[in-house]
Amino acid sequence: MFLSDRVRRRWRQSENTAQNLEPARRLFPTNRIRDAVYTRRGLKWGVPAMLLAAPYIAAVKLLSDHIEQGGPGWLHLVVLLCAWNALKMLWLGPMSLIALARVRYREHVQRRAARREAESRGTTPDEVLVMAGGAS
Repeated sequence: MFLSDRVRRRWRQSENTAQNLEPARRLFPTNRIRDAVYTRRGLKWGVPAMLLAAPYIAAVKLLSDHIEQGGPGWLHLVVLLCAWNALKMLWLGPMSLIALARVRYREHVQRRAARREAESRGTTPDEVLVMAGGAS
């Protein structure tokens, strides 16, 4: 079996796992925030959403201190979960800015194409309907 076949098989397995976990995934607040930010109207909220990493980082610090002072070991799992959510929120800002830049570029290209089409017809660009993709 070639490496590419293994990669494809693993990719299909991960897609199946993601589809099976979709109902449970919706229950977690960071996933809901991420889904809301990755809409066209929500892309501008990616950087402010990064601020939500601060409570998770504070929880990691407080729980780590509690564990060091003799707290239960199972809190390590909560620390890991909080650290993962903090990283997810921190990553949300730059990724939403990249996605916003891509969307705005595509909208610009669509407007330019509509303007050129209108000029070739001899009409004004205002007479041609342009789907720009939503509010920014």
